[in-house]
Amino acid sequence: MITPLAPTPVPAPPSGRPAYAPGQLVDYTAQNGDTLPALAARFNTSVDQIMHANPIIPTDATTMPAGFPMKIPIYYLPLWGTEYQSLPDYVFVNGPAQIGFSTSAFVASTNGWLKDYRAYAGGQMRTGAEIVDYVATNYSVSPRFLLAVLEYQSGALTQSEFPPSKFILGIERTFYDTPYLQLVLAANTFNNGYYGWRAGKLTEFDLLDQTIIRPDPWQNAASVAIQYYFSLLYSGTKYYASIGPDGLARTYKTLFGDPWLNSPTFIPGSLQQPSLLLPFPPDQVWTYTGGPHTGWGKGEPFSAVDFAPPAEHSGCITVNPENYAVAMADGLVVRSSVDGLALDLDGDGDERTGWVLFYLHLASDTRAPIGKQLHAGDMIGYPSCEGGEVTGTHVHIARKYNGEWILADGPLALNLGGWVAHNGSQAYLGTLTRGPAVIKACDCSDAPSSIRSDSQ
Repeated sequence: MITPLAPTPVPAPPSGRPAYAPGQLVDYTAQNGDTLPALAARFNTSVDQIMHANPIIPTDATTMPAGFPMKIPIYYLPLWGTEYQSLPDYVFVNGPAQIGFSTSAFVASTNGWLKDYRAYAGGQMRTGAEIVDYVATNYSVSPRFLLAVLEYQSGALTQSEFPPSKFILGIERTFYDTPYLQLVLAANTFNNGYYGWRAGKLTEFDLLDQTIIRPDPWQNAASVAIQYYFSLLYSGTKYYASIGPDGLARTYKTLFGDPWLNSPTFIPGSLQQPSLLLPFPPDQVWTYTGGPHTGWGKGEPFSAVDFAPPAEHSGCITVNPENYAVAMADGLVVRSSVDGLALDLDGDGDERTGWVLFYLHLASDTRAPIGKQLHAGDMIGYPSCEGGEVTGTHVHIARKYNGEWILADGPLALNLGGWVAHNGSQAYLGTLTRGPAVIKACDCSDAPSSIRSDSQ
């Protein structure tokens, strides 16, 4: 049997970064959403060393102010990738920059196959534009960004003929051979790259030919998301073309203009979480069944945690009348469906702005409706097994700010009545701590995972 030769890796373009001396201080300007732990991971240094080099930064810093000049001790690693930044973060997230954009009107103005496309997605027939908006809302990825991806890989906006391959975005997975499911996979993959960089977890990955890519430490999250996504599809010159100025970035600019001409701050410095309650009534004991895990989809972002009501057995149960989920803060319900409930804390009626709490697995017959104004502690619905993959009745909660999923662990950790979330060794593990008290996440609903909500 003849073993085929492995493909010959194409050398990456030189990064232009010198081989820095260990601990050498380099200049860095903070970008949207930067945190010290993530910067430490990217520059192969430590938070303590960054703090020592920048004594002006307070010890309780959360997010760095965009534009803030810093000195960072760097420890050189070979194979750093390109310095070119494809797209700014604000165009990736389904946040304030997307207000006023009509996906339907834009697609109607084009001549590609997406204009007349119809398909069953999310429980109902939808137009191509509606499918884009549906995925954009669930994953909180900009519809403009998703349209650019569809155009770059499948000519969705300019080519009248449907692509010859049913895997229109190049992601070959069994049963995921429709435009809708291809877009789902793409959005999920982009989020894994974006939030992996945000968390400081994704500091290297391989191309298809086993070439190692270590994103340049000065990179931004959206550009790393693009690099990670295309690393799963291409290698060699096709990979470098896709992430360069003539790749997806050029398609976006052609469709929507130069995004770098106006790059607004959408994650402010020193961002603070508003006061939040535990998601169940006072004086009840529920169990912490899921530590930090994905807010939506699979993988990153680790922005959500799970709680289950009291039960005599595991699985999907009928909940006792008093064991309902509550609003963790005052807010307006702006989305309510099997795909989740969004509670808008700033009350402007738009899920893409300010702080938003996301609930999943609320029973449809009791879930608070769109337009309902709730106060902290009000019933928001009963936990259930509805929506997504579940192993038992529970409620899933996560946070977003200006459309960006906020990680459950880190400098801006999820805090529920003083209980602070921490990651475990893998998704769904982890703890809640308050002072010396520790609650361990476990879907076994045992005593160490039990937690009582204080009287209000």
